[in-house]
This record gives sequence, C-alpha cells and structure tokens, in this order.
Amino acid sequence: MKFLRSLYFTKYFFYAALAAVGLFVLAFFFPAFLFLVKVLFGVLVLFVGVDMAALFRHADGVVASRSMQEKLSNGSENPVYLYVENRYGFPVRLEVIEELPFQFQKRDASFRVQVPKGETHVIEYQVRPVQRGVYSFGATNVLVNGPLQLVRRRYQFGQGQQVPVYPSFIQMRQYELMAASQHLSAMGIKKMRKVGHSAEFEQIRSYVAGDDQRTINWKASARKAELMVNHYQDEKSQQVYCLIDKGRVMEMPFAELSLLDYAINATLVLSNVALRKEDKAGVITFSDQIGSILPAERRASQLQKILELLYNQTTKFQETDFQRLYVTIRSKIKQRSLLLLFTNFETLNGAKRQLPYLRKLAKHHLVLVIFFENTETRELLEKPADTMEELYLKAIAEKVAYEKRQIVKEFTAHGIHSVLTPPDKLNINTINKYLEFKARGLL
Repeated sequence: MKFLRSLYFTKYFFYAALAAVGLFVLAFFFPAFLFLVKVLFGVLVLFVGVDMAALFRHADGVVASRSMQEKLSNGSENPVYLYVENRYGFPVRLEVIEELPFQFQKRDASFRVQVPKGETHVIEYQVRPVQRGVYSFGATNVLVNGPLQLVRRRYQFGQGQQVPVYPSFIQMRQYELMAASQHLSAMGIKKMRKVGHSAEFEQIRSYVAGDDQRTINWKASARKAELMVNHYQDEKSQQVYCLIDKGRVMEMPFAELSLLDYAINATLVLSNVALRKEDKAGVITFSDQIGSILPAERRASQLQKILELLYNQTTKFQETDFQRLYVTIRSKIKQRSLLLLFTNFETLNGAKRQLPYLRKLAKHHLVLVIFFENTETRELLEKPADTMEELYLKAIAEKVAYEKRQIVKEFTAHGIHSVLTPPDKLNINTINKYLEFKARGLL
C-alpha cells in the first residue's frame, strides 16, 4: 500500500495509453494489425516496468530538506532554502511542491528542476508574513520522474515544521548595518547639525582640521604649545519610551500589515538605535487598559526583552484610554524621558479629546506624537476628477487631509511635537525625529 501511495503516472504515460487504446480500436477493423498492436502494448508495459524499477530500487533515491531562520521577520521578505540531493545513478527531473502555512494563502509553491546524478540542487524562495504568531509548514513533496518519463515517485520530507513570526528584526538589522557603514542617508536618515554642546564633557584632545574653532581650549593650548580642543559627546543614559496604542484605530491596514504592526516594527528599530546611542529603551502598550510595561534599561538583554514583549501584542477593539495612560506614566516614570506615542487620529475632534492628557504629559516629559497619514486620500487627491462621484470623493479626501494637517498645528500650538507620516516611512521619520531631539539637546 505504501508503494501505491507514492506511485504516480506522468502525462506521457497517459498519452501512450491513449494511443494504445486507439490502435486496439483500429485493429478491430483491421485484424492484420492486431499482433503489431499487442507488441507495441507489450513494449509500453515493459518500459513502465523499467521506469518503476529504476525509481523504486532505492529507498532514498532523493533526499530533500528545508532550511530557514529559527524566527521569521514580520512584514519582510524571508528567504527559505530547499536542498534536493539526487542519489540515483541517472539525472532526474523533479517537481518540488511546498505545503506553506495557511496564513500565506498560497497553493502554487511548486518548482520544476533537473538535478544531475550525485549532485545537490538548491531552491530559494521568499515568504512575507503579515501577522505575528506561529506558522506551521507542511511537508516538502518531491515528485521524481523515471528515466523514461512514464512514472513518477513521491517523496515527503519535513512534515510539521513550526516557525514563530516576530516583529521585523530584518528591518532593524538593515538600519544597524547602514549605520555601521555610514550609509544611513541612502535610507533617508538625515545628518543633524548639533546646536551648541551636549552637557557631557568627554576630554581635551589635539586639534585636527575640521574641528569647530569655538571649542579651542586656550589654556590647555598654551601649556601644550599646540592647539587643543574640548571634545564633547552626546548625553547618555537618557530614557526613551515607545508608547504603543492598541486600540481599534490601530487595526487599519496598509500593504497587508495593520498600523499596529508598523508601530511595533518601528519600536524595535528605534529601540535598537537608542540602545546603540547608549540611551535606555523601554516600552508601554495600552488600550482601554494598560497592557505591558517594560522599564527603560540599557542592559545587553534589553533588546531581546523588547522583541519578546512585542511578539505577543494584539489589537484590542476598544476606545483608547489616554487618561489611564497619563496616570500610569506619572506613577511609573519619575525621570524626564522621551515618550514616542504611536497612535492614530482621523479627526481634529478626536485629537482634541486627548489633548489635555498629552499637555499634562508634556509638562514632565518630551512628548512626540506619531500618527499616520491616510494614503488612500492622498491617492484620491492626486487623481483627476472627471465625474460628479469622483469630485465628491475628492472633496471628502481633501477634508480628511486638511484635518490631519490641523491636528499637527494644534499639537504644535500647545508645545507638543508630532510626526504625520505614511506607514511605509514610519521608521525613517521616527529615527530622524529622535536624532533631531538628540542634536538639539531637548531631552
């Protein structure tokens, strides 16, 4: 029975069988051809037997395995590798069919390759998860054609492989690598000119071309008989908290990801940048209730703690309670900190309802409200209106875009910093604002 479950016939076998049936019908009208038809049919049976013997004489004629990272990155392209080794004594044509997790909603992950004898072929493909959680991969099915291409044998490997999908650590590493190679400007990160000096003096060193002449230490220069300058460094150990709104406003989708997932990915990227700037990074999630609280720290394990905390966050379809958030921050965060609030406001009235709590927070902390531009309205505004319906939709889009701009003005008027950003520019705009605050010494 196991033998029969792994045996399949190719399209060439059915073509030959159909031709044999046609010849038998023809021989019914022309009996003289019957012997020849029987001979041809016997040859077909013999070829099928030879093909089956070649495929089934080895228990493991083909060996395949799947290789990927232990964790997948949400919203990013993750590579998956299939290694197919041909242990037969002849080249084989085969089809590899992957049973992908149901979350991908794909049933066409198949690859046709030819593998020479004794060699291993590598198949690479990409998967882009758009939800966090556990993904279960099914079997890797390998259908191997016999040397005569009449029958094929099925092998199955890697049944039931489970992989967790975490916030986008791939994006985090991209920014980290770009920073290390001094190419952040290629991703849109701006170089911020420092205003004045940071509060922390580091050392007195020799003057080199390009140093600010205003930093020359004349007393030290007189003692050393050469120009010496005061060297300053960015202030360190400042607290940076990412506040993530998990209310219903964050469930809106963009490019298959929810706004919550964009905020979570940006939190991971920004936290890594802050830790590398030797600041302390922390996270607070909230909705109608306070969710998770991770105090700001600068330990080596802090980034892993942030990653694990973000992995389990889900949207709650409730109205966000900013008053409860204010009370929690006042009781839990005693030191002046940078608070990056990821939320969304669609109307000016909605923003004004929360403004009193944001103003109270801004008295004790540096508050940055990050909310999202509605990209669909932008597309409507850029498209010409030819009909009355399109004109009506364009007018509504203009009203929505106008209210978003008014929210920014309202926050600015009350001394609250804000960023209105498309979801796909969230990482860049958030990092730029953080670096601007550091350069200006606002924290």
